[in-house]
Amino acid sequence: MKAYEQSGEHTPMGAYLSRRSFLRTASLATTGGILGGLVGCGGSSSGGSAASDAGELNLFIWTEYVPESVLQSFQDETGITVNVSYYSTNEDLYAKLRSETEGTYDIVQPSDYMVAKLIAQDMLEPLDTGGLENFSNIGSSYLGMSYDPDNAYSVPYMVAMAGLAYNSSMVDKPIEGYADLFDPAYENSILVLDDARCVIGITNLVLGHDASTTDPDELAAAADKLMTMKKNVKIFDSDNAKASLISGDCAIAYNWNAELVLASREVPDIEYVYPSEGAIINEDNWCIAKGAANYDNAMKFIDYILRPEVSAACSEELPYVNPNMAALDILGSEYTDNEALNPTPDQMASCVYIDNLSVDAQASYEEIWTSFKK
Repeated sequence: MKAYEQSGEHTPMGAYLSRRSFLRTASLATTGGILGGLVGCGGSSSGGSAASDAGELNLFIWTEYVPESVLQSFQDETGITVNVSYYSTNEDLYAKLRSETEGTYDIVQPSDYMVAKLIAQDMLEPLDTGGLENFSNIGSSYLGMSYDPDNAYSVPYMVAMAGLAYNSSMVDKPIEGYADLFDPAYENSILVLDDARCVIGITNLVLGHDASTTDPDELAAAADKLMTMKKNVKIFDSDNAKASLISGDCAIAYNWNAELVLASREVPDIEYVYPSEGAIINEDNWCIAKGAANYDNAMKFIDYILRPEVSAACSEELPYVNPNMAALDILGSEYTDNEALNPTPDQMASCVYIDNLSVDAQASYEEIWTSFKK
């Protein structure tokens, strides 16, 4: 979920092509059918006075997470000019929001623990979910979470699981859990997320500790344990793990489930694994940034994304766990029967959320991460 995106500058729709454009799978044909007229990636903005009268919308979102075709179709339908900026970690999002002038962005897409942090620091606008016609499509199990109990500031988009995948032709035995990433047999052959909280989090889990522990002794143990993985890590990548798996640049990957699933569709030897320790999970949300200059357009966009056919189109191209129950009816059994896309109740129960940390605790995690990546 970076390079050109990290500038944070707004990019008008149609001014770029995503790196995912080379990986169009057969599902894209279905996506086009679902939306019945999506404009292809890189299409031009809607022209004429309608577009200028409708105003604009400034998004700051994860890379590799919202299909360009969906952004383009919203722009074409409404005449609203959509400008997009990208980030690769929740910490990137937070730092950019802190440094930019209030009102620079309208919509942001933080994960669960970051929602809590942004609420606490008064960095989000309240949402009137009663004004969202399609809000009822979200399954009840994805609402009322501890980070925003009344969904006063957030609307669920997708759930990303940090799972595992391996190329069975490149390893001698099946990979079963996060603990395998520390096996010295896999020197210089592993790709991991470029994300301090996720990588240190799984290290904590392997040690039998809470993924978000703040205990100094447990963090010291995590720092020592993490260094035993250092020689194994060949690639840090939160954006495009599927490319490295498909090309054979790595044998094992710890990354977001959609990246791993897309790779397995291209290479039959690539197998997805739900980690035995329980998967780190991010529930990602639509939120409106404090001081948003285009609040009404932001609400229109959120309601548009909640439409069943639009949400289904997002999952067709970028197969994360979808909390939109009406979209699941469209996606059908091929999606719902795939545990990598739609985890079993037992798997969901064993998933691990990342907690919001105090400033001091976050600094401890960043110190461990900096030492690990030296």
